[in-house]
Amino acid sequence: MLRREADEGKRWAEKKIEISEKYVLPLMLARGRCQLGWALAEQGHLARGIELIRNGTTAIRATSALTQFPFYLSVLAGAYLDNGELRQAAAMLNEALSVATEARTLFFPEVLRTKGKLLFLQDPDHPEGAQACFQQAVTAAREQGAKSLELRAATSLARLWRDQGKHTEAHALLAPVYNWFTEGFDTRDLREAKALLEELA
Repeated sequence: MLRREADEGKRWAEKKIEISEKYVLPLMLARGRCQLGWALAEQGHLARGIELIRNGTTAIRATSALTQFPFYLSVLAGAYLDNGELRQAAAMLNEALSVATEARTLFFPEVLRTKGKLLFLQDPDHPEGAQACFQQAVTAAREQGAKSLELRAATSLARLWRDQGKHTEAHALLAPVYNWFTEGFDTRDLREAKALLEELA
């Protein structure tokens, strides 16, 4: 999921579901459904993907095992955004932020980044809220040493600044994060960051 490889994600999620059903592992089953739903949504099957992620997050909520819960809520919010369902996305992100802010969970930066995406879609003429979320996501990722999440958040903010004509600022933000990496250049996040840097240069 973090490498955004839907085909491989689908294959491993199906395996996870199979094993979880065989050995009666409710939390792993719920996460597997979220992961399969994400893969299907990425492949364009949004309705089925949303249904699976929603079922998975409901089951996770029932276990009270909330360590990764905000991340899966943000995944559901992202699928809702792709489907044009902004109100549903907002509800998921509000819940995700409530849990993640209290626990400062590992995927807190990704929740903030998705919130920024939502705010921009809601009001593209006033991007201040989106910018603030992207900046908070970059800061939170840096505090955690989560370079992949920092790259993703920095790319979102750099795109916003590019669209505002702030090419120098965007390049100065994104280049150091991208240059930290020494491998994984075939992954989607790094490919997209490189393409954006070339455009900004």
